[in-house]
Amino acid sequence: MSNTKKSAEELKQTVKEKYSQISEQSSDYNASSCCGAGEASQEVYNIMTDDYSEVEGYNADADLGLGCGLPTQFAKIKEGDTVIDLGSGAGNDCFVARHETGDEGKVIGIDFAEPMIAKARKNADKLGFNNVEFRYGDIEDMPVSDNVADVIVSNCVLNLVPNKPNVFAEIYRTLKPGAHFSISDIVLVGDLPDALREDAEMYAGCVAGAIQKDEYLRHIKEVGFENITIQKEKTITIPDDILNKYLSEEEIDEFKNGDTGIYSITVFAQKLGGNDKVDEQEIEMIEDGPVCKPGSGCC
Repeated sequence: MSNTKKSAEELKQTVKEKYSQISEQSSDYNASSCCGAGEASQEVYNIMTDDYSEVEGYNADADLGLGCGLPTQFAKIKEGDTVIDLGSGAGNDCFVARHETGDEGKVIGIDFAEPMIAKARKNADKLGFNNVEFRYGDIEDMPVSDNVADVIVSNCVLNLVPNKPNVFAEIYRTLKPGAHFSISDIVLVGDLPDALREDAEMYAGCVAGAIQKDEYLRHIKEVGFENITIQKEKTITIPDDILNKYLSEEEIDEFKNGDTGIYSITVFAQKLGGNDKVDEQEIEMIEDGPVCKPGSGCC
């Protein structure tokens, strides 16, 4: 059944089932496929993910190779902060955030795949972290009170949610006044071929569920966020041996040489209110990624 015919709940169930399976796959397999969905490419090792191995707080057991950025690197987390990670998986971004927030802070991971929650809790127990908590729930209706988070992060998850404005509204609700988020996600410029856009497996693979970049940023603005900044942007290339499953050789050439682009972006935005404004000059965007001002704490 194509995505155009599936309801939002059916799509969410597809993602839940797929990510329950993905929780048992190796990080190498997931990194060489589209977010762990479908077959791995033999052409490249890493399709979407950035390298976490040099990031402080990184835990290899919690890295399933499912991200498309390093949002915690840009999230400006301070010691003692309360941090929420949306779609926390096996816990990797939570553990990186915990390194920044320290013993006095708190990190809450939210995921709606129960095997992911179980794996994350096991990893937290092995690390002895008592201030990292994993909650089962839907990020369109977070199991979190209003105005509790100093920072929200997420890594390649919102593209899997059919109703993205609902998620941004929930992010706004749960952030404290003056608080902010840093989210890595997949967006589009131009239209995907129908065979990719309508395939449920590609939806779970972080591609078919992506929306237009301008629309994505507009949703953030319409909720009421300010200081919206693209902290990093990179092009995502789907290898030919994966495209071959969906497109003819002629269609692949047309897709690769056309106007459509698939991008990973890391977006920062701040909730209105509060006294602690983030200096808009602290993070600059350049062609290859971010430049962090000395002393800004963003790297």
